Amino acid sequence: MQLKDKKKGGGNMIQFPKNFVWGAATAAYQVEGAAFEGGKGPSIWDEFSHIEGNISQNHNGDVSCDHYHQYKTDVQQMKALGLKSYRFSIAWARVMPTGRLPMNQEGLDFYSNLVDELIENGIEPIVTLYHWDLPQSLQLEGGWMNPNIVNDFRDYAKAMFHALGDRVKQWITLNEPWVVAYAGHYAGRHAPGLSDLKSAVTVSHHLILSHAMAVEQYRSMAFGGDIGITLNLYPIIAASDSKEDALSATFVDGYHNRWFLDPVLKGSYPKDILEIFKKNLGFEVSDEDMSIIKSAHCDFLGVNYYFRKVIKHSPIHEILNFEEVKPEGSYTDMGWEIYPEGLYKLLMRLKEDYDNPRMMITENGAAYGEDSVQEERLKDDLRIDFLKSHFIQAYRAIESGVRVEGYYVWSLFDNFEWAYGYTKRFGIIDINYDTLERSWKKSATWYQGVIADNGITPSVLTKSNL
Repeated sequence: MQLKDKKKGGGNMIQFPKNFVWGAATAAYQVEGAAFEGGKGPSIWDEFSHIEGNISQNHNGDVSCDHYHQYKTDVQQMKALGLKSYRFSIAWARVMPTGRLPMNQEGLDFYSNLVDELIENGIEPIVTLYHWDLPQSLQLEGGWMNPNIVNDFRDYAKAMFHALGDRVKQWITLNEPWVVAYAGHYAGRHAPGLSDLKSAVTVSHHLILSHAMAVEQYRSMAFGGDIGITLNLYPIIAASDSKEDALSATFVDGYHNRWFLDPVLKGSYPKDILEIFKKNLGFEVSDEDMSIIKSAHCDFLGVNYYFRKVIKHSPIHEILNFEEVKPEGSYTDMGWEIYPEGLYKLLMRLKEDYDNPRMMITENGAAYGEDSVQEERLKDDLRIDFLKSHFIQAYRAIESGVRVEGYYVWSLFDNFEWAYGYTKRFGIIDINYDTLERSWKKSATWYQGVIADNGITPSVLTKSNL
């Protein structure tokens, strides 16, 4: 890797492209709070998190970071950081309490005011339409299992485009549809807490079709912005050279990565996985659905990267015949391996296999400090090391011709980490959950410097890091 000369102040630095977008990300249920205020309807996470035993320490998102009430203060934190963009999601049930019209004006006003506040402070909003919090009213009709959900999502998306599209020029349809489908409908650890593989596969298709319908709807409204999708993607590595491990790794890459990448970037499902689902689950896709999917090409791909998956064969399930192996190495508080090189490998694979799409890293970050007192949590050198090492790998990919246009750190704040409740802390800004006080961690000050320099400076990078 070649270090670029830093003009201001001397020394060398890794310099990112001139218009590179540095941002941070959150999700509605994880930060907003105000779960039952302002006319908001219940979501599946409101329901799921209040069932005893579903969430660590029986936590819930009723208050969380109180972003709903403190968004103006929070935007000033973003401005001080120097963020170029803020990625947030809309709580569907806040703007449409039943999941359908009529609109809840008070809920819509919150997002409209947030967008205005961001723009007034020089921060571009990038809006995710769905980050896992389906209105409970729709769940009672079958949720993502119900084919009608596709039209419901299109209508919801249309309403949001109409309300905010004059100001919001960057849209993401879905966040991590794999998690919605499999964590929510097969593993059962996420809302709605179901455990059926065939249902999960069906849900995955309805999600992809909903994405396509929303893309088509946005294009028809001619706002002139960009629309994409965010996928959680992993380099998949076989645990050994055995044929069985290689086959299991190929399957995991297929059902985890290619099952979502292929339809949104190529307009088709991977034939090997489609055949497995057809043979074992009776899964079928209509020509009409595939025609819609094929016509809805993304403007960009959002990439959420946290770790790789090392896979070995294990006949624990007649279809999902694999298990994950934990390699030796360093891990975050989530128990996730720290593997920065995986980001480079993943981005290069996307460049080579999917015709080098425009991409943004829409999430990357680490959980640290879960058991420490606040004074110690604020000294988060491990998080700085994590982010720094991943920024370097993104830079490597850019230097290799990958079209990475932005990087969103997960997360702006410590927040409600789904099934883990408030026991895992991803934020660069600390939240005192008793007082809701915001405090910058060392990583926030470091990130502020990275953004100001549009690169990694000598104070946070030595040649030995490369």
